Amino acid sequence: MRVVIISVLAAAALAACTPENGSNAEVTGSIDNCARKLYSQYNPKDMKQCVAVCIACERGVVVTCSTACTLRGAQ
Repeated sequence: MRVVIISVLAAAALAACTPENGSNAEVTGSIDNCARKLYSQYNPKDMKQCVAVCIACERGVVVTCSTACTLRGAQ
């Protein structure tokens, strides 16, 4: 009986983690395409470009984008 309950709880937890099939789902390469539209020679290591792409393409805000870009190695 415990195995069944644990299996059901695990399945419910995994189902809650999967992205929805709607507007929130990311399409593979969509960020790269967006970045190329903003910068023909996009350099993810350039802090200014990285933050601008994050804000425009990933719907981020300055604080979270600058942190993410720093973690990715942008200077």
